[in-house]
Amino acid sequence: MTALAQISDRRMRVDRRTKGGRHVEEIETALKEGRVGILFQPQFSCADGSLVGAEALSRWHHPQLGQIGIDSLFDSAMRAGQAARLTRHIAERALAMAAGWPDNLRLSLNITAMDLAEEDFSATILAAVKSAGFDPTRLMLEITEQALVSDIDLGAQRLAVLADAGIRIALDDFGAGFCNFRYLKRLPLHAIKLDRSMIEGVTEDQRDLAVLRGIVALADALGLSVTAEGVETEAQRFIAAREGCSVWQGFLGSGPMPSSEFARLAGA
Repeated sequence: MTALAQISDRRMRVDRRTKGGRHVEEIETALKEGRVGILFQPQFSCADGSLVGAEALSRWHHPQLGQIGIDSLFDSAMRAGQAARLTRHIAERALAMAAGWPDNLRLSLNITAMDLAEEDFSATILAAVKSAGFDPTRLMLEITEQALVSDIDLGAQRLAVLADAGIRIALDDFGAGFCNFRYLKRLPLHAIKLDRSMIEGVTEDQRDLAVLRGIVALADALGLSVTAEGVETEAQRFIAAREGCSVWQGFLGSGPMPSSEFARLAGA
């Protein structure tokens, strides 16, 4: 068992003794009753503005608390010992929905530290892709730097299995925290996804713009594409495109939307 898995196991045992029972019941009920919904945030080409895909984002429609975002949802799932089940549920549903999209669009899925700690993680993702009849080359898995801190070598091995099957891997939230450049060397990456903080000040601050240029130059040298997240103004979109980003997403284009709405946007 990895250090990450040991820590997670201890936390789960403690939580089960305190309030884990409530979390288990709530998560199981949410999954059974279909209260864990999937939204899709469109992603666009920086070159011509065309739609290139979407990131799947899960939401928990809690009967008392209303709509709960991904962080709180996975926190509750982890406390209940249901994180792997939740990831499998989201992956299966999102892939099934995306199977009806035009063939030129790709799907991005977020994965967590809990996912990488699961021994059968790679097999679970590959099984979900096969079951949905989804071309693995159209799938991008987004993993945050924080999720890899505990065991980068194990994470690299499990991600390599997926990359060998054609699935693309992106390092998400790049620039949000301390950047360990070992990730760029060790992981089978195809892309980096800039944290929104890397885009916010590029239209006003020359230092922010210089940082963006440096990151894009590094990515280009490593053969990685760059996605700009959190694009909210036309000026930000213009600079992201001018400086060499490949894809952008943000409220300038659209916020997260239901599957049916995205399907209409995609012409599916």
